[in-house]
Amino acid sequence: NAVTIMAKNPEIGQGVKTMLPMLVAEELDVDWSQVRTQQADLNPALYGNQHAGGSTSTPQNWDPLRRAGAAARQMLVTAAAKRWNVPEGECETGSGQVRHTPSGRTLPYGAIAGDAAALPVPDLHRVKLKDPKNYKIIGHSIPGVDSPLVVKGTPLFGIDTVVPEMLYAVFQKCPVFAGKFVRANLDEVKAMPGVRQVLVVKGGSNLAGLMPGVAVVADSWWHADKARRKLDIQWDEGPTSRQSSAGFAQQAAAFGAKAPEHSLRNDGDVAAALGSAAKVVEADYSYPFIAHAPLEPMNCTARVRDGKVELWAPTQNPEPGRKLVAQTLGIDEHNIVVHMTRVGGGFGRRLMTDYMAEAAWIAKEAGVPIKLLWTRADDMQHDFYRPGGFHFLKAGLDATGKVVAWQQHFISYGRNGKFAPSADLSPDTFPAKRVPNLSFGASLIPLGVPTGPLRAPGDNALAFVFQSFIDELAHAAGKDPLQFQIDLLGKDELLPGKGPGFNTARARGVLEKVREVSGWGKRTLPDRTGLGVAVYYSHLGYFAEVVEATVANSGQVKINKVWAVGDIGSHVINPTAAINMSQGAILDGFAEALHQQITIEGGRVIQSNFDTFPLLRMAQAAPIEVHFIESANPPTGLGEPPLPAAIPALCNAIFAATGKRIRSLPIDAALLKA
Repeated sequence: NAVTIMAKNPEIGQGVKTMLPMLVAEELDVDWSQVRTQQADLNPALYGNQHAGGSTSTPQNWDPLRRAGAAARQMLVTAAAKRWNVPEGECETGSGQVRHTPSGRTLPYGAIAGDAAALPVPDLHRVKLKDPKNYKIIGHSIPGVDSPLVVKGTPLFGIDTVVPEMLYAVFQKCPVFAGKFVRANLDEVKAMPGVRQVLVVKGGSNLAGLMPGVAVVADSWWHADKARRKLDIQWDEGPTSRQSSAGFAQQAAAFGAKAPEHSLRNDGDVAAALGSAAKVVEADYSYPFIAHAPLEPMNCTARVRDGKVELWAPTQNPEPGRKLVAQTLGIDEHNIVVHMTRVGGGFGRRLMTDYMAEAAWIAKEAGVPIKLLWTRADDMQHDFYRPGGFHFLKAGLDATGKVVAWQQHFISYGRNGKFAPSADLSPDTFPAKRVPNLSFGASLIPLGVPTGPLRAPGDNALAFVFQSFIDELAHAAGKDPLQFQIDLLGKDELLPGKGPGFNTARARGVLEKVREVSGWGKRTLPDRTGLGVAVYYSHLGYFAEVVEATVANSGQVKINKVWAVGDIGSHVINPTAAINMSQGAILDGFAEALHQQITIEGGRVIQSNFDTFPLLRMAQAAPIEVHFIESANPPTGLGEPPLPAAIPALCNAIFAATGKRIRSLPIDAALLKA
């Protein structure tokens, strides 16, 4: 009488292998102890959309999966009623069985599953769903189904995959993005112990596909990597070799001195409002490129045989991965099977599927199954980076401290007048529609470095700029920063923006709650200790956060405590997992703020490992108190929403502690010395 539920989306540590089956199990009316979960393979014809990204698993599956469970329950009731020859209305369900109420007879689901499976599926739009007050699984903390296996080191991840006759592969690409192979000492490397093949990969020009390089196939990964280190390759580095972080900064400064190339939004008369303002505040902000740095580097195992491909891939995006492999090999995508392994961190990096195409191409050419495994340096130096950016801001306050003008020139990256992936700025970004005279403009620096979505794409950088500058305006106006945020939100209203739009009432709600739980304005703090606040709407969720931080005389920052309040809709499906996700996202934000940057020199990335691109250490992980407001809105996910506010809340706390404003990331401790 066990119930097996397929988890259809990739599990990247966000808990969907537990959460999605919870939705089905609740409406199926079984006990969680009866449930077994399995990771589904890619099969969009059966499962629909299968991907992990944008905190979309919850909003996309909240209603359909509950209805699937309810439909299965209805079919089981019909089967039991037919077996007993009684009206369905006399039957009820619970704990994986159907009960005939008048007679007390029961049938476990397992006894009637075969009969139920032969029945027509009910109209999913008309099946009856439970009253939420009767939920036994949704809203209750359920341990992650893989957690005991992860703790024991059971093979689950892509990097653990082993298939019969498998060899190992490494792939050397040009350190300069889009560089082309010219020649190499191939014969010398082929002669090394354990090496089976050395393959020249012609590749193409698509940075997200199969690029030029040299693949080494060997008996073990150690043999393959040792041989790779002997490769002496001449590259045609191309035009990107002339690009650098220092050059980008120089171009940004030149752009900032001129009018924007592109107008994104223009409300009112900004110049006149600035001219008549009682006080004008100007500030320049910047942030660097950053890498995703998942703990499990890119890898994929591939077998190509008889015109068919089988892949074992830790991917967030299996269907586009299959399409890319089909295009790369010139075969029909229906001849490709994708087994989704557990993913050791994604954060948006594994939405790109270049490593799947590489593995498939090498396996086809080698004629044997291969496991392609990147090094840490490969992972860090061939990423799709969170774009850097530069912002030149000017705002005007009237005599009462109200913001009457806002002018922002965003220097970003792109080509041919279009923003690079994840490098744009929405014209609806708050405080649009809340400042009567407001202009957003942009100028674009040509870029050959690949960029892409990183956890809370766009918002993870823009929140730092917008929420820090709003804090600056609060202090310039002589106002309490938290109340200033509430006042700026204005009346309760749904403003145009991402998804359904920006709901000022929900933003106000989390701010008011975080003021209460943090004791904002009611606590006496020691010297060089301060509180900072920020609020942000990201991926359908609203989070307000207060950070307490102390800055030592040496300039080192210590985060003492964080209070976070989120509004992610009407239900928190798995509370413990939701708290874990919120804490992890906030700590991720702190790592970005305190340590992380990718530096481009000569078109290549300088950082290569965690010594030069640090993750947050356990000693830096402050206690994080998480609260949720249940609102009358559909539930959303939690991978992204808690992160954006963390960075400006920390920077605003540093200002409160020291009077020194952080306008460039990562935070430079030398600037904060007493």
